[in-house]
Amino acid sequence: MNLSRRSFLKWSATLGAMGTGLMSLTACSQNASLTGGEGASAGEQIIPTASTQDCGGRCLIKAHVKDGVITRISTRSAYEEDEPGANMKACLRGRSYRKHLYHPDRLKYPMKRVGKRGEGKFEQISWEEAIDTIATETRRIFDQYGPESRYCNVGTGDTGGVIYRMGLGGRFLSATGGYLPLYNSVSMGNTGTATPYVYGVAATASSLDSLKDTKLVILWGHNTTETIFGASNYYFRQMKNRGCKFICVDPRNSNTAVAFADEWIPLLPTTDNALMDAMAHVIVSENLHDQAFLDQYVQGFDEEHMPEGVPAHESLVSYLFGKKDGVEKTPEWAEVICKVPAETIRRIAREYATTKPAALIQGWGPQRHSCGERTALGATMLASITGNVGVLGGWAGGYIGLSRKGCIGLPDVPNPYPGAIPTLSWVDAIECPEKVTPAEGLLGVDKLNSPIKMLLNLAGDFIANQNPDINRTIRVLEDESLVEFIVVSDLFMTPSARYADILLPGNTFFERYNIGATWNNGDYFILSQKIVDNYYESRSEYDWLAEVADKLGAKDVFTDGKTEEEWVRWIVDETRAKYPETLSWEELEKVGISKFHYDGPRVAFQDQIEDPVNNPFPTPSGKIELFSKTLYDMHNPEIPAIPVYVPAWEGPEDELTEKYPLQLIGWKTKARDNSTFYNNPWLQQAMVQEVWINPMDAKPRNIVTGDRVKVFNDRGTTMLQARVTSRVIPGVIAAPTGSWFTPDGKGGCTNGNLNVLTTLRKTALSHGNTQHTSLVEISKL
Repeated sequence: MNLSRRSFLKWSATLGAMGTGLMSLTACSQNASLTGGEGASAGEQIIPTASTQDCGGRCLIKAHVKDGVITRISTRSAYEEDEPGANMKACLRGRSYRKHLYHPDRLKYPMKRVGKRGEGKFEQISWEEAIDTIATETRRIFDQYGPESRYCNVGTGDTGGVIYRMGLGGRFLSATGGYLPLYNSVSMGNTGTATPYVYGVAATASSLDSLKDTKLVILWGHNTTETIFGASNYYFRQMKNRGCKFICVDPRNSNTAVAFADEWIPLLPTTDNALMDAMAHVIVSENLHDQAFLDQYVQGFDEEHMPEGVPAHESLVSYLFGKKDGVEKTPEWAEVICKVPAETIRRIAREYATTKPAALIQGWGPQRHSCGERTALGATMLASITGNVGVLGGWAGGYIGLSRKGCIGLPDVPNPYPGAIPTLSWVDAIECPEKVTPAEGLLGVDKLNSPIKMLLNLAGDFIANQNPDINRTIRVLEDESLVEFIVVSDLFMTPSARYADILLPGNTFFERYNIGATWNNGDYFILSQKIVDNYYESRSEYDWLAEVADKLGAKDVFTDGKTEEEWVRWIVDETRAKYPETLSWEELEKVGISKFHYDGPRVAFQDQIEDPVNNPFPTPSGKIELFSKTLYDMHNPEIPAIPVYVPAWEGPEDELTEKYPLQLIGWKTKARDNSTFYNNPWLQQAMVQEVWINPMDAKPRNIVTGDRVKVFNDRGTTMLQARVTSRVIPGVIAAPTGSWFTPDGKGGCTNGNLNVLTTLRKTALSHGNTQHTSLVEISKL
């Protein structure tokens, strides 16, 4: 590649300085407020900022800058006071951001594909050529196929920012005529869709500080220690010190279970509802349920509280005691299915029902299954029958999200196209759009009149790494008669970047302005400041999309006359107008974080419980609907009206187990954020890509720890190292998600990526993600 003398000298000196300590780089952005601080060395300045990666931590990052180079990253110390609702200490990933920023493999220049799509062969081009090509193809495809032929895929590389790159892609396509958008989260779409059928809304969590006096917490597939979900660990440590008991229900003895659990209860994946149903049976049969709560606030618990027009024996109680199917959902019944001993089920059911208050908190992993919606609803059922909804220290179950104070977002550019598809339907929308129907989740239109022909992939590794069934996906992408134009903007040559026609070097959050927005950690936001200049010719997607929009006559619509920094300033000003306590821009440059007024813990549905007359639940009945008439009227056996156990496809009762007897699950790790940071050298040392297998499954296969093994099914094969451990239940193998797909040319991956094994088949209700439902076999190489 051609390299200008200026760029060569600039970045050679910088990268050389990483090892020698000789610091030389262009000056920091003139707009950055460079302030010294406690702990700063001579000539060093400390600038507060925030990552905008797809992470629930949303922590305050301190960039130590000397001579225009970030020399190290620090975070809040253990001696800095944490105020209620705002804990912002960086985790292992946060402390390694410098290795991400200065990684020698970062993309440096715009490039165009010169080989077959997917070969990874590119040549350097100018930004002018890249922008001209994108503008020409954008116009051609729109004119030839219409707006629904253009699609912007999931990009989880920076969804923690108010201005996020996938959103910018959609904004650009809306400004230039419209596009086919997606809906439903890959992470928690099944829960987000199912929960409103019970409570009327998706956001059902209380704030973490509401758990201060909770006596018992059941973490159901919730691995906070590795995922850093909000400030969970911070609060859980405090609760543990006050004597709160923790029980972890999980097929794997996760790091969270090791750190917090008084008891680990392993169960087979997809059988969660059997365990939940048996717990409910114990609670009701032993009269431990809160009948007064149920009488006043709940529809569908028993036959006396059912909606009109429903036949007999459809209530929860009738189901639990076998009034319709003749099968009582006893602990003995559940033990056969989920492998949790009957006496253990009885004990934890009694403990959950009699401990006041108690919180059953379900993670997002259990709902990324073929039975995901039912599992999500099971948690709401247990919370309701024990009266743990709407009370301080309880937990309503369902989606882990809550409405909080927050900063203002960008005003929308309306999309002229009315349709939308589920997140995981994009491959079908390319290859066989006639299959994407309203029955399969198509919204707003009756059919797709065109397949997807143009694909934007901005800050995302979803198209050829995180997407299920990679082998099918890449076959579709490699066929240039299908998708005609793919634009990728990213930091590295990721597996997805290899499928670009135009490949552009994106920049990091250190090189642009944004707002780091909290999830459910607390009431605050952080100014994400531009601290260093762009790496080589990397650019913000906002800037080059504005130039493409300009060539298409839509720049004013896309930008509204503002630069990216000016939009961030606008967000701060508008937020300050709504919440006067918001810090000014100048103050944010110095301290980074703006905290909203803290008004105490937030308890989901507290208003509905304390004043039900004036605050009914936003459901058809105005109550918690353990029985949903809306679901009942769908007449779909995979979507029952109450959260009951239904054997999952590719679950332990599927006939396919005769060929593939093991269930495969993946877990999020402390070393990666989806597939982001996979190539970070510090984090690679912290996480080995290995598959866990129980000794009972390893012995007959002659597998010992350290063996190279292959995991396979009809969709593909992946190879990685084995770890024989009792920390995973027999019948299940588990491995970290997010390793980079490295094909062997025969449908296999040599690097342990799990998505050669996962399925594009979707859930019945939300048409959502089922990536943890995969039957496989494993053998020694």
